[in-house]
Amino acid sequence: MSDAQWGSPDDWVPPDEWAPPEDDGWLPPDDGGHGGGAPVPASVAAQAAPAVAATAPPRPRPASPIDALRSVWGYDAFRDQQAEIIDSLVAGDDAIVLMPTGGGKSLCYQVPSLVREGTGVIVSPLIALMHDQVDALLQLGVRAAYLNSTQSIDERRQVERDLLAGELDMLYLAPERLPVVGDLLDRARIALFAIDEAHCVSQWGHDFRPDYLQLSILHERWPTIPRIALTATATSETRAEIAERLDLQGARVYVSSFDRPNIQYRIAPKQDARGQLLRIIREEHPGEAGIVYCLSRKSVEQTATWLAANGVEALPYHAGLDAGTRARNQSRFLREDGVVMCATIAFGMGIDKPDVRFVAHMDLPKSVEGYYQETGRAGRDGEPSTAWLAYGLQDVVQQRRMIEEGDGDRQRKRAQTLHLDAMLALCETVECRRQQLLGYFGEPSERCGNCDTCLAPPETLDGTVPAQKLLSTIVRLQREHRQSYGAGHHVDILLGKDTERIRRLGHDRLTTYGIGGELSEQEWRGVVRQLLAQGVLRVQGEYGVLALTDAAAEVLGGRREVRLRREQERVRRSAKAKAAPIALDDAQQELYQRLRAWRSEVAKEQGVPAYVVFSDATLAGIAASRPADEAGLRGVSGVGDAKLERYGAAVLEVVGT
Repeated sequence: MSDAQWGSPDDWVPPDEWAPPEDDGWLPPDDGGHGGGAPVPASVAAQAAPAVAATAPPRPRPASPIDALRSVWGYDAFRDQQAEIIDSLVAGDDAIVLMPTGGGKSLCYQVPSLVREGTGVIVSPLIALMHDQVDALLQLGVRAAYLNSTQSIDERRQVERDLLAGELDMLYLAPERLPVVGDLLDRARIALFAIDEAHCVSQWGHDFRPDYLQLSILHERWPTIPRIALTATATSETRAEIAERLDLQGARVYVSSFDRPNIQYRIAPKQDARGQLLRIIREEHPGEAGIVYCLSRKSVEQTATWLAANGVEALPYHAGLDAGTRARNQSRFLREDGVVMCATIAFGMGIDKPDVRFVAHMDLPKSVEGYYQETGRAGRDGEPSTAWLAYGLQDVVQQRRMIEEGDGDRQRKRAQTLHLDAMLALCETVECRRQQLLGYFGEPSERCGNCDTCLAPPETLDGTVPAQKLLSTIVRLQREHRQSYGAGHHVDILLGKDTERIRRLGHDRLTTYGIGGELSEQEWRGVVRQLLAQGVLRVQGEYGVLALTDAAAEVLGGRREVRLRREQERVRRSAKAKAAPIALDDAQQELYQRLRAWRSEVAKEQGVPAYVVFSDATLAGIAASRPADEAGLRGVSGVGDAKLERYGAAVLEVVGT
């Protein structure tokens, strides 16, 4: 897809333009990233997850966090800062946790909810995430439930009775429902409050949710109950805002590394974006799950249709679809293998699917925070994954114009411009992308060796003379012809194109006409794009015409050197066969595939995602060890007591056949 193949700006819905939900869980579907799950009709929700925890019988409370980890989740040890965070919360202290997607945030509040007396109350912004979390917890034998608008009155009342009877280990709520259930919580024994996706409280962040602003009530109304706020992405400024708005200034802050070493970051010039995407899917991720982000609904529809016509199992997701279609498409993405979701950024937050192998952006994200959050949905299981972005001149022009013409005061537009500048710097860097990405979050790092700029270091050149030629053309058109034009017309002049428009306007008589033959049209567009990113050029007006900034005078006067990166073919990962997370020989691989087929049937019968039954890593561990009895199966990572009881005999039967 070329830079010109864009939907109308009218087809794009700004993040600010969404109405508050009428009820707690029916989130606005195209909220610029505020809600990752579709509004889920009750009929669909009933298939997705049980409404209450009646299937999990009472059981003894774990004696310690490590006892809970081993008996419930089947893992031998905590990772990184998990143990410290959990011990702090169990002791009754507050915490703010910044941990990357896939880093194990959920355990930081789920384990203390089992160890402390009472019920852990989790505030989550998404119905889809609540359903998935409760699905997974019930599989583990944990008494979990949620309260949201997908339930009938009778279902809600049953959950409330279970809570008051002390028969729930965890209860999930949307922030909108908190004021409604305050009296109910006053009468319950609460172990802790967890605020998931806490960056939603930041008014300058990329996922702002107004209802999160009221969550300081947790400390005001229940001051003795410990609280934990968690997010996968936050700058130091957003972190400070979380502490202030949630009244967590005294909380211990835990910041894990933001590095996701299994993700390969790649940013490519946008020349034939759909064709580039199709090659990545066919050559690197055939038959694997992925997410493709597009800026507009129209682009989502066109991309999904085009991929499907080319043999890819692709589905659309955007606000223009009815709620039932969104719910069905999301359910297929979560429950089936190899589905590619084409979506606006409304899709994804809270999606727990661990085996998303690639995230592609067909258009430029508005901020590094948004980009990090969205790419983090790939490779939650730690396996090699790809984050690919197609980036072109029109992206820069359109993003600049949307900020200029959008709502908001000068301060907000200034913040949006700074976010975009940081994203442009990441796109244009000749240094390690991971190093720059982590640096944005204040984390120093070495070159990663696993991003496109490390694997194929870009060549830089002195672009001062080309920049001066372009700037001179802009100056002459404004001074001699009193007109401003977009990038394409300036490039045509520099290349000396003989077009009817150029002849009619007399632009073939400009002194800069035809002086740019040393660069191709694509390279000249790269010059424009990089000068926009460096602040030497800006776009203005309804048609996005080019204009000079104060910095342009320094370039024209020879007082500032312009360094440019040379456009080149980007790195591609070699095609690979679908394989298990750990190395298996042929016999083990055959068993692994049989276990996957068994898991798929079980998940389909229960109406839950396959990874809720067992993860790929656990199935690979079973295939590698070939346990002969329940004791051997219990020794595989990810096999806890409840899953051993529920699935042990069936798994051993598959292993023995």
